[in-house]
Amino acid sequence: MALDPALLDILACPIDKGPLVYVESESMLYNPRSQRRYEIRDDIPVMLPEESTVVDDAEHARLTALIERDGLRPTFESGPDAGTDA
Repeated sequence: MALDPALLDILACPIDKGPLVYVESESMLYNPRSQRRYEIRDDIPVMLPEESTVVDDAEHARLTALIERDGLRPTFESGPDAGTDA
C-alpha cells in the first residue's frame, strides 16, 4: 500500500528537516543529503533517527540512480524558489 500523498507533503527528515524521497518499491524514505534511509513498516514510516540506516557510497549511488531513473520527487520542495512558478 502506498503512503498517503497528504502525509508525503509534510514528511521531513527528523535530523536536517529537509525533504525525503519516497522509494515505494523499497518501502523506505531516503535522504540523499545524509545518505540516510528510513524504513516503512506496516505502512508506517519509522522516522526515529536511531532506527534509520546510513548507507555506504555504493548504495547511495544505486539509490540515486533509481530515484533519477524513476523520476521520484522529494516529499516537499524547499529553498528560496519553493512554491513559485519561476
